Amino acid sequence: MAFLPNFEATPLAPPHSSRLVIALLILSSCISSATLGYDGSMMSGLNILPAYNDYFHLTPATTALNTATVYIGQVIPCFFYGAVSDRLGRKNAMAIAAVATIAAVVLQAAAQNVAMFAVSRILVGVGNGATSIAGPVWLSECLPHRWRAWGLGFRIGYVGGLIASGITYGTGMMNSTWAWRLPSAVQGIFSVLCILILPFVPESPRWLVYQNRGEEALYALALTHSHGDQKDAATLVEFQSISDTLKWEKESGEMTVKEIVRTPSRRKRITLTISVAVFSMLSGNNIVSYYLGTMLDGAGVTDTTTQLEINIIMNAWCLCVALLGTYCLNKFGRKTIAIFSTTLLTAFLFLYAGLNKLYGESTNTSGIYASVAIIFLFQGSYSFGWTPLTVLYPPEVLNYSMRANGMAVYTFVVNCVGLFVTMVFPFAMDAIGWKTYIINASWDILEVLYLVFAWVETKGKTLEEIDAIFDGHKHSDVPDVEQILHAGVPGTVIEGVELNRGSMEGVEEVDVSVGKGKEVK
Repeated sequence: MAFLPNFEATPLAPPHSSRLVIALLILSSCISSATLGYDGSMMSGLNILPAYNDYFHLTPATTALNTATVYIGQVIPCFFYGAVSDRLGRKNAMAIAAVATIAAVVLQAAAQNVAMFAVSRILVGVGNGATSIAGPVWLSECLPHRWRAWGLGFRIGYVGGLIASGITYGTGMMNSTWAWRLPSAVQGIFSVLCILILPFVPESPRWLVYQNRGEEALYALALTHSHGDQKDAATLVEFQSISDTLKWEKESGEMTVKEIVRTPSRRKRITLTISVAVFSMLSGNNIVSYYLGTMLDGAGVTDTTTQLEINIIMNAWCLCVALLGTYCLNKFGRKTIAIFSTTLLTAFLFLYAGLNKLYGESTNTSGIYASVAIIFLFQGSYSFGWTPLTVLYPPEVLNYSMRANGMAVYTFVVNCVGLFVTMVFPFAMDAIGWKTYIINASWDILEVLYLVFAWVETKGKTLEEIDAIFDGHKHSDVPDVEQILHAGVPGTVIEGVELNRGSMEGVEEVDVSVGKGKEVK
């Protein structure tokens, strides 16, 4: 496999500041997720453009085909990319996904007919799907627990969405095929930037521990947790917790797909993961993402330029709200924000259905403004909670041995449900109109009930501490990291770490009394 990208686990020129390493990880997160956000907003914009519709002579069926085939592509990596990430490492898996996306984008920009465009969309989906599997796994395993919400929550597609909406607005003035070819080509820039960053950030320390590469793992952990200090107390405690937990997981089972349903705790984990996949696609957001033009038509806004302007403002609004939601996830918890967000979007979807029924065919200015306002409030409610949660919660509730394959299952379900919604919505709107929104909002009520009674809170815990919630006990005797940083753990010492096995023998004593750890703020 010499033709595949191959990055060293240790960064080429590692920064001495954990804040800078974390910033690079968050930047890579933002860049890789921008591809997915860009794609959704780009297709929403292209579906509005006359040049795009006229060139391909699109019908409702071919519009749905061009839009939905990306989901087919995103499903394909689900059958093998979890194993690729486990075998080659998280960084190399990210690099391969980026290269695949670049190749697909070139084909899409050069498309000559509907068939070529649809095939390129499938290939774009393959790259997106691979990134969706490898990216959250890598970041969740690298970042300190207090930065995990920002790192994963910052996989905010609205960054790319805002760029895409701006570009399609600009190219919408063109009469040539460049009106849609240029936005298609720009999509590849994000993958290029991701490849440029990868050599300067560390591999997952948990993947390295599992590969019996303890020295590299401790160094990678220190880079993100303690400014490179490998004798920092909190870093050593977390390293030992990782080593003990992964040793237990190795002895408990293999890293195969069947392992994700072998025990009750694992079935609970994968069920919660699937719930995120289903709810994030069926809450109604997918309708707005890809068919904003259709919704605006229904609200009485039919001018193409106005629709493109609303698309830009919508992405900027959602980006700001998602950033606020990411902050609140750390402050109030994952479960609380999920319930709050879903309750709000349910109410707004019911309101939009009523307004669409009353004013959908009307030129009443007040009705049109109210409908557009409700669309913004609905999207804001979704962005506040579900935008950061979709990539934060699944890798948190999955343990190491099922994390990559579990994220593959998550990506599979996301895209199957997304394909269903994207293909069905145009026909549902033709058949029953505003009642489509009533059905969707009624389903959202069931989502709220599930969140209340089934979800588990993960705020403020390392991945290994979250494991203890599901398994009923810790797999390591070391104190929790928060205890080392702040609580009263008197006189506890660690007698060192034997790096090739993760044991606690043979190295100098390290004081882990209160306040001895370096907290990266």
